Amino acid sequence: MLSLKLPRLFSIDQIPQVFHEQGILFGYRHPQSSATACILSLFQMTNETLNIWTHLLPFWFFAWRFVTALYVTDIKNDNYSWPMLVYMCTSCVYPLASSCAHTFSSMSKNARHICYFLDYGAVNLFSLDTLVCTTFHDYYVAMAVLNAVLSTGLSCYSRFLEIQKPRLCKVIRVLAFAYPYTWDSLPIFYRLFLFPGESAQNEATSYHQKHMIMTLLASFLYSAHLPERLAPGRFDYIGHSHQLFHVCVILATHMQMEAILLDKTLRKEWLLATSKPFSFSHIAGAILLCIIFSLSNIIYFSAALYRIPKPELHKKET
Repeated sequence: MLSLKLPRLFSIDQIPQVFHEQGILFGYRHPQSSATACILSLFQMTNETLNIWTHLLPFWFFAWRFVTALYVTDIKNDNYSWPMLVYMCTSCVYPLASSCAHTFSSMSKNARHICYFLDYGAVNLFSLDTLVCTTFHDYYVAMAVLNAVLSTGLSCYSRFLEIQKPRLCKVIRVLAFAYPYTWDSLPIFYRLFLFPGESAQNEATSYHQKHMIMTLLASFLYSAHLPERLAPGRFDYIGHSHQLFHVCVILATHMQMEAILLDKTLRKEWLLATSKPFSFSHIAGAILLCIIFSLSNIIYFSAALYRIPKPELHKKET
């Protein structure tokens, strides 16, 4: 009979520092795992297993929502729906990229960094397309593209500071995700808190509010490393902050998607009367610029990994 042997797991003192997670003591995979071992780890309880599945399963849900939207939309003629479809597509891309990053991040030190570079790029592509038809949309999309590119660069750069300056690394990475979100959400903040009237307040309002609450909670969990920081070793497999962060992010995306779909229907007349729908060239150009410049960032920082001298070589030479 065939028997399947699952990969061995390690404790924090058995792996290089670059793989360490604050408050997580056990359940680490081999730091030079094969691709096969990484895939097998999806079905083994490690400290990454739920990080993978909390984004892999929602990917299929968001993909189903996207395909359903495509099926009921006249894609060729309904340019009003194009930004919404792009948003739903990027809602599928980022959880898939995240689950892949967590799956293959234990193949090597450099592979770990590159996996998360790609993850950051997907997250920032998602942040580009969250809102449409804003009161300052002449500059809104251009700034959103710039923010996505800068955010990818900053978050990639932060990985080079993880060991020497971990607090600065965390601050830079949080800021890299926070400021594009703040810019993207300015129209919603204005609408919910400063702009009264039926055109602003509707059934989608509560979804927007829930989305903001879940986003704030996700940001707190990502920054605070709670609860594992208070009880190291007790939340290695289930319940640590990154798992909770993933759940909050997915719930925030779900709330945001419901809000956008409702707004698309309920505010259509007002939006068409007050702003011109984006053209195909406008939407495609923004996405292509974001992809090209973000990939350039990822390639640059990935190449930089191989230019950094290995600590072991320094020790031998000295």
